Amino acid sequence: MPAHEFESDTTNDPLAHERAHLAASRAALRAMREDAQNLDIRDVTANWVNAAVLQAQIDERIKSLADLAHTPLFFGRLDYLHVVGAQEAEGAEGERFYIGRRHVHDAQGDPMVIDWRAPVSQPFYRASRKDPLDVGRRRRFGYTGGDLTAYEDEHLTDPGEADRTSRLLQAEIERPRVGPMRDIVATIQPEQDEIVRSELGGTVCVQGGPGTGKTAVGLHRVAYLLYAHRERLARTGTLVVGPNRSFLHYIEQVLPALGELEVKQATVEDLVTGQIEVRGTDEAASAVVKGDARMAEVLRRALRSHVTPPTEPVMVVRGSRRWRVPAYEIEEMVQELLTRDMRYGAAHEALPQRIAHAVLVRMEQAGEAPDDRVQNAVARNAAVKAAVKAIWPAVDPAKLVLRLLSDADFLAEHSKGLLSEDERKAILWAKPARGVKSAKWSAADAVLIDEAADLVSRTHSLGHVVIDEAQDLSPMQYRAVGRRCSTGSATVLGDLAQGTTPWSTQSWEQALGHLGKADAVVEELTAGFRVPRDVIAYASRLLPVISPGLTPVESVRESPGSLSVRKVDDLDTAVVAACEEALGHEGSTGLIAADARVPALAGALTAAGHTYLSPGEETTAETRLTLVPASLAKGLEYDYVVLDEPAAVVDGEPDERTGLRRLYVALTRAVSGLTVLHAAPLPDELTR
Repeated sequence: MPAHEFESDTTNDPLAHERAHLAASRAALRAMREDAQNLDIRDVTANWVNAAVLQAQIDERIKSLADLAHTPLFFGRLDYLHVVGAQEAEGAEGERFYIGRRHVHDAQGDPMVIDWRAPVSQPFYRASRKDPLDVGRRRRFGYTGGDLTAYEDEHLTDPGEADRTSRLLQAEIERPRVGPMRDIVATIQPEQDEIVRSELGGTVCVQGGPGTGKTAVGLHRVAYLLYAHRERLARTGTLVVGPNRSFLHYIEQVLPALGELEVKQATVEDLVTGQIEVRGTDEAASAVVKGDARMAEVLRRALRSHVTPPTEPVMVVRGSRRWRVPAYEIEEMVQELLTRDMRYGAAHEALPQRIAHAVLVRMEQAGEAPDDRVQNAVARNAAVKAAVKAIWPAVDPAKLVLRLLSDADFLAEHSKGLLSEDERKAILWAKPARGVKSAKWSAADAVLIDEAADLVSRTHSLGHVVIDEAQDLSPMQYRAVGRRCSTGSATVLGDLAQGTTPWSTQSWEQALGHLGKADAVVEELTAGFRVPRDVIAYASRLLPVISPGLTPVESVRESPGSLSVRKVDDLDTAVVAACEEALGHEGSTGLIAADARVPALAGALTAAGHTYLSPGEETTAETRLTLVPASLAKGLEYDYVVLDEPAAVVDGEPDERTGLRRLYVALTRAVSGLTVLHAAPLPDELTR
């Protein structure tokens, strides 16, 4: 399967033909965009509202039709043996399709580039010699700075052609990482494609070690679902949930590159802080208890404790008549609402209508003929409103959580049989806040308030939610995200070995139960495409301790010399020198260190005259070095990584297992080379 480089620009040169098709496709895309820009909607809308909506849709289409100069319009070609979807006579020629990031058609409407998500494109990722899927030839294209410079053919039905690793495919995987994360649409592997194209109705959980492409698979699944179910998801919405803002900034260009502009991105904290501002932090022991699923029942009990059985009848006066609803009848209404387990707020709204209906029954028995307007008027009657306020008062979710964390007796009453005395002490505030606004809420508190808010009023559900680095979520955080897709589906992405929070997930089965998606399918990706074989093998020495039983990643990338472990005396000087050595190569360099070491290393780099970026900031030709606190390294990748003092990374965490997991993350961020520098002894697990 040799790659054919450009040799001459003759009419018989296949590369010249492909370049011509690329130029024609770009011209067709420009024409499509111009057609959208020239649309006149003045006489096709009934009013200004319709006109505004239609114009917004046109503006979005114009954006999606942008031709990105350095993004190849197509990356592959399929030559089918027969006409797709038709029965052809023997000897008839098949069809040829160019596969790209978006659909492009000519002036007659004939396709020049087929969207990679279309069914006809699927064999580009799935076809093999064993099962060619009616494809005679698969062609891959190589680009340099947006220019088509090479192609490579694979004849799937030729028994004389030997199996070989695609050189262009390998080159695309290993292309230097400069700037934010990019799509993998040209390099999706068969096992990844199965996940990408899984149906919208089902939730999928992807367990994937470093470099297996799980994040990219999740993002490409969103793009595929938006293609296959655009109208439904346009109505219900899609969301990508990431661990922090740096990570979201790193991945934010992937979907726009695939033509998808409307997918929202957020952290869990973004989702749950609508009512309060997070200004405080929790000790690990407190955060673990607050994040435990038992807190959901504590909140439910505390909320329901506000319901008080009636002791007096309700007397409604209308004109000269008085209508009496006895206490026992109202109590039956209350018990019925409690038994139905309605949202607290919905029941609060329903109770006055129940009482009003009882009054209407009495009116009808007395010979009157009241209608719905009368019932609504009775429900707003002062006596009814006073009774409801006493029986089923409105509750503010933040005030409810404030009382639980401030009032030891209130917490003890509603956590009886759920929390131990030590656990109660762990979450009680030493100095209670005066009110909701003055409280120094923590991120875990915000999740509790979000849970309480959902108990009062149902949270809006989206059509599909992607959760990345999901292994670090607490049970209560899973519940918070699960509420956002309670009537939709989810894609859960993570690696149990990279769980670095005290509450990190122990098993996907538990996590999916908390998410409300216990029937989700769990898929495991074990083929690594990013981290060199020597590097992932070195990091995998930690697996028996940090995640026993987890399958190690098998990297497909052989890169001799990609790993260097050095003991040094002057650590800061050695780190600067190693960074300079890494910057001698093409691509990005990440200097990863324990959070406590970052200020010292920042000073050493500045003293040596080196500028550097913070995680998530885009690299430039002038600045390709990023200084990364180990706590923010998860999900990021760099061509070359310099890892400072592994022992300090481990010691920076509250316990050894979490520290070793943090180290595992740091060791697996490199795409081309990893240099480990240490003055202190390495952790024993790495030296075995």
